[in-house]
Amino acid sequence: MATPTPGNPVRGSTTGRPLMAALDLFGRRWSLRILWELHAGPLGFRPLQKRCDDMSSSVMRQRLTELLDAQVIHQLPDSRYELTPLGQEARHALNPLARWAGRWAATIDPQGADHTDDQSASRVSHPDTVDDGTPERDSAD
Repeated sequence: MATPTPGNPVRGSTTGRPLMAALDLFGRRWSLRILWELHAGPLGFRPLQKRCDDMSSSVMRQRLTELLDAQVIHQLPDSRYELTPLGQEARHALNPLARWAGRWAATIDPQGADHTDDQSASRVSHPDTVDDGTPERDSAD
């Protein structure tokens, strides 16, 4: 399956709209998890695989290739992977969703609301800040 790109038909849409391409890319199993795990900095294949609950090597290679082709991540000379500026923007765009998910969890299960995969999402002190406390650009929560 080809890497989804704006301007080309993607799963579920023939329009080529950028949002539909992004939804196809990030809707693929493990893609968002890879993006999420790279937020703290570069990781090699094995450490990234470990952080992604030991996903299969073949699926990880496929997702990394797609994210590389989409220019969301790049590979450093030492073979580690890191987010590109576009990848950083995508990661920051997920913060409002992570905050919403925390509120959703608290509504559904008030006693177990703190069972997030990434505790940094629940530590955001202000609705318009990202993990490190800096203001989010174009915040539209």
